[in-house]
Amino acid sequence: MTIEWRYTVEQGLGILSVSGYLGPDAVHRFAGAVGWVVGRGSGPVIVDLTGLRSWSAEGQLAIIEAARRLAAADRILELAAIPADGSLVSGEDCPPIPVHADLAGALAAHDAGHGEPSEGRNEWRTTGWPSGDDVGE
Repeated sequence: MTIEWRYTVEQGLGILSVSGYLGPDAVHRFAGAVGWVVGRGSGPVIVDLTGLRSWSAEGQLAIIEAARRLAAADRILELAAIPADGSLVSGEDCPPIPVHADLAGALAAHDAGHGEPSEGRNEWRTTGWPSGDDVGE
């Protein structure tokens, strides 16, 4: 079992939506998505876990590694809608990871949607991600 992901950039804010199960088999795919994120955009990144069914300790460590990679690129990682257990395995030398109850709360924390209009919305996704705009939002 693996994950599907979608990354959008809008008004200086990146949103990486992840669905499925972030377990040992999906860590490599998640790391690839984070590499995609690092190469596109320059602002904070919200990892929206609304569509995530669950995560393993390995998946949580992949989140921590993503926070480190983004910090090395002078970007911050935030989480929205973490799985129900509400825990995140802590890592050594991990940058702070703000956690929001849901994506709407994360966007509100950045006052997203109230800044300058963007010149367009950029979006990338895995082929398995549904094409409807309402998925994960």
